[in-house]
Amino acid sequence: MQFDDDARLDDSQVEDRRGFPGGGLAIGGGAIGILGLVIALVLGVDPGMIGLSGSGGAKPAGQGTGADQVSQECRTGADANKRQDCRILAVVNSVQNYWQSDFASRGKKYAQAQTVLFTDRVSTACGPASSAVGPFYCPGDHKAYFDLGFFNDMTRQLGARGGPFAEAYVVAHEYGHHVQTLLGTMDRVGSDRQGADSASVKLELQADCYAGVWTHHATTTPQASTGRPLITRLTDEDIARALDAAESVGDDRIQQRATGKTNPETWTHGSSAQRTQWFTTGYRTGDPASCNTFG
Repeated sequence: MQFDDDARLDDSQVEDRRGFPGGGLAIGGGAIGILGLVIALVLGVDPGMIGLSGSGGAKPAGQGTGADQVSQECRTGADANKRQDCRILAVVNSVQNYWQSDFASRGKKYAQAQTVLFTDRVSTACGPASSAVGPFYCPGDHKAYFDLGFFNDMTRQLGARGGPFAEAYVVAHEYGHHVQTLLGTMDRVGSDRQGADSASVKLELQADCYAGVWTHHATTTPQASTGRPLITRLTDEDIARALDAAESVGDDRIQQRATGKTNPETWTHGSSAQRTQWFTTGYRTGDPASCNTFG
């Protein structure tokens, strides 16, 4: 994965709260513990949506810190080729460039979402959350939340190979949830939040497909500021690592690693085979219309 060295990054799309106290934290879920939170919410929507974070509590933390590394250090594509946080910013820029273009082509207006980088815990419009829940998107404030330590956990605890484009897949998945919010798809979940054929699983698989659609267009979507694609190269190895990441967060694989058995009745995200299948569908077609998991 390679970025255009001369590209200018838009740091307004990322809010750096790392090191900023997140305020009071009320994580529910009883005895399931931290591993259970990861299992239930890895690459999920928002913690409050399925009752694993408390509501209320502290007010949202302020924007950024006195040492906002993203705004200070992440200026160009060259920075993204060197630093993880700059790379996340560049991926966010690329993903939103694509969806803005796609929405415009269909006569719709894309409203940008922010990514929030945090450490340990964070307060959101969906309630307080800890890094134990993994990356998530909050429809209440249209923000995607990442503790970058998750990407190490994905390798150590979930068995993924990791790497820059595995991270990019995760980011693009969360922005898939933002697209679903803008299109009203998020409202289709309702109380149907568990089971292999649940609306929750269909929502997650569609977000995987949307991540694949962006991947298809990643090296051809131009930046408005330069007229050139921000991402200049993706290799077969990059795609393989994205597929490996999708496989590692399948409900069946996570349950098997944690308990030695699987229970489709409790699935919220879909199996490893489903997640890789839908990412591949989006990647091969490059067409959001191919991502009708609800159909």
